Amino acid sequence: MGGRSRQRIFGDRVRGARISAQHAREKAGQAMREADAAECLLWSEQMEGFGGPAQPSPTIAQCLNGGYGWLEVMCHRCETRASLPLDAIRRPRDTPIWKLEAALKCRACKTPRYAPPVHMIRLTKERQIAPYAWVHPDDDR
Repeated sequence: MGGRSRQRIFGDRVRGARISAQHAREKAGQAMREADAAECLLWSEQMEGFGGPAQPSPTIAQCLNGGYGWLEVMCHRCETRASLPLDAIRRPRDTPIWKLEAALKCRACKTPRYAPPVHMIRLTKERQIAPYAWVHPDDDR
């Protein structure tokens, strides 16, 4: 009456399906990282080569997932360049990069009445320019 148990009959198939699903998840995660990195590279090349268009741009989360953790910007007035860490920006991770441009101001050029606009140059994987004192988008000084 005993016969073979369900564990004995289906156990190997279930374990195989679980391993296959885990492998597919890992491959999908790697493909997403590669796609995010390619989108960040495309946006960086457009901005550096042609000066735009800034829209559409990758989100902060896509940049960090793709390995691009630094945003290089330049002040229009004094032409000071700086690299800003994307993980330190206090914005939701689904914020597109182009929306940060209006909020960033140069601390050296800022006056009580006017703050010159900045220009985004490119995204980089490592900090390539020494940090410079930039006003954080959330500061109201």
